[in-house]
Amino acid sequence: MKKNWWKVLAFLLLLYAICFGFFVRIPDTMIKETMRNLFYHVGMWFGMMIMLLVGFIFSLRYLRKFDEQEDIVAVEAVNVGLLFGFLGILTGMIWANFTWGAPWVKDPKLNGAAVGMFIYLAYMILRGSIDDVHKRAKVGAVYNIFAFVLWIVFVMIMPRIAGESIHPGKTDSPVLPMHLEPSMRPLFYPAMVGWILLGVWIMQIRIRIRKLKLKIEN
Repeated sequence: MKKNWWKVLAFLLLLYAICFGFFVRIPDTMIKETMRNLFYHVGMWFGMMIMLLVGFIFSLRYLRKFDEQEDIVAVEAVNVGLLFGFLGILTGMIWANFTWGAPWVKDPKLNGAAVGMFIYLAYMILRGSIDDVHKRAKVGAVYNIFAFVLWIVFVMIMPRIAGESIHPGKTDSPVLPMHLEPSMRPLFYPAMVGWILLGVWIMQIRIRIRKLKLKIEN
């Protein structure tokens, strides 16, 4: 039980966010009550970013030692990152439909996120097309490193350069964490931690399943 305290914490934080996210006082802004999605949509993207970062780090580690265990962590981190990414896009589309009147609008940040997801989907397809285990791990690690760099470019750099994004998150946005109403902060930050811990939890489960499959196959 002592080793699993963080799993209990993840469950409690998400339960707290899900339950109280519907009751916390929301400031009177142009997006009104839809801002409650901040606790869920943004949390999923936080979890996704951490998972993609873990995949990037372990791909670098694999290329340094060529340890199969490092490759397993890298690919499963990306798998969980993709899961959170698609959930983030889905909740974002629901939010956009209420806020902008359409689930998808012409916006550099939204389009950049879509391109980034396709880049990582190509990573999974690439790995599936290579039969040799060691070659697959090496090629996958190199691609994953470039994929993470491109993700940062498409999602974080290019939308700021474009300067035309209507998506919240710009430096003048009233819904950035540092600009949140005091009533929302006690819920927002625990929710972000909860989603990140959930991502780590799912990743650990997937890693164990993959290792069991490898043992069975060998």
